[in-house]
Order: sequence, then structure tokens, then C-alpha cells
Amino acid sequence: MKFKVLLLPALIVALTACEKKESMPTEITLATDEDRFSYGLGMLVGERVLKQYGDVDYDLVLAGMKAQHKSEDTLITLEEAGNALNAYMEKQFAEESASNRKRGEDYLKANAEKEGVQVTESGLQYSVITAADGAKPKATDQVTVHYRGTLIDGTEFDSSYSRGSPTSFTLDQVIPGWTEGVQLMSVGSKYRFVVPSELAYGERGAGGSIGPFETLIFEVELIEIGS
Repeated sequence: MKFKVLLLPALIVALTACEKKESMPTEITLATDEDRFSYGLGMLVGERVLKQYGDVDYDLVLAGMKAQHKSEDTLITLEEAGNALNAYMEKQFAEESASNRKRGEDYLKANAEKEGVQVTESGLQYSVITAADGAKPKATDQVTVHYRGTLIDGTEFDSSYSRGSPTSFTLDQVIPGWTEGVQLMSVGSKYRFVVPSELAYGERGAGGSIGPFETLIFEVELIEIGS
């Protein structure tokens, strides 16, 4: 996967450029509006930019920001800074992808051996929590469901239960694991699905909650089939 750098130049260089390290003062006071502005700006950079990169060297960050902001000489060009950031992100992505793949494969293997778990030809795993004898939807049907979605470590990333309201959608407009799985259900039933990454969001993941190649778990209650 290729990454495109979208950050401001000063923030790109901040991650890589420095002529000498400068230590933060041991005591900071915010006596003026300008002080609060400067400190607040640093907080926003830390919250909105730096958090996505894990550990950084704050002395280098500050030195790079200062040099670029004051138009002083930097140790690398903006193009080199962008290349360095892309290389870092690609390395992080590869490591996260490999880890998620391995954890998912291990989980799927262990889950498939549990009592009551069925595995379809595609690799989708499901078990029946509540059985029912109602109608089953087709891929082109609109359905109304309650659901809860988690990562395999139990981290919840979405839940209609938490929102207090079921959700409706056309079944062939969602991830393949849902399109296949919900068609197995009868109205009134509740299933647990373990969805391999290739039937979920694959390499791209989804937002900040679902990383690349994540295996996902859903508990789904089929409430209604629309027209």
C-alpha cells in the first residue's frame, strides 16, 4: 500500500529534521494569551498529528518545527522529509498487517474447533445464539438488525445496541461476511459471526478502529426483512 503525505510541511519536517536537540524548560508558565496560544498549538499537534505515529523524539520534533517555521536551514528537504515519513508509515503498516493476519488466523483456527461453530466454504464462521423459524432474506433485500461488532480482543468498534436503535440496510451493500451470513438467518434469530479479513475490510481496514487484515466478530439479531 502506498501512502500519500497530507500533513503540513512544517509538521512533516518536524518528525525528521534537526540540527541540534533543544530541551523543554523544566517549568512552563502561561502568563499571556500568546503563551496559551503557543502551548495550545503544541497540544493540538500532539493530539491530531503525533498520536498516529507512536513514539517520537520530541526534541527532534521541536527542532524541526522551529527550523522550518523560521525558514532556517534544515538537515533534509521537504521532499526527503515526505519520503522518510512514507517509509516509516509503510513499515508500520507492514508490521501491523503481519501481526493482525497471524492473530486472525490463530483465532479462526481455534474458534472453528468450538462446539456449535459452523464454517462456510468462504471461510465465514458462525454459531447460533438464538434459533428461529422465520423467513430468510435474499442478498437484494433490505434488512433491519441489531448488532455488536468487536475485534478479536473484545474491543467494541460499533454497536446498534449502544446507540439504542436498530439499523437498516440493503444486504448486498455491506461487507461480504454480512451479505453471506445474514442470509443464513431467519427473522427473530441471533447469530455470532467470526469474519475473516478477506470477507471484512481487508487490507484497507476501516477508520481508526479496524486495522488492516483484521478478523472481526459480530453478534447479529435479524429483526425484519423489508421489501
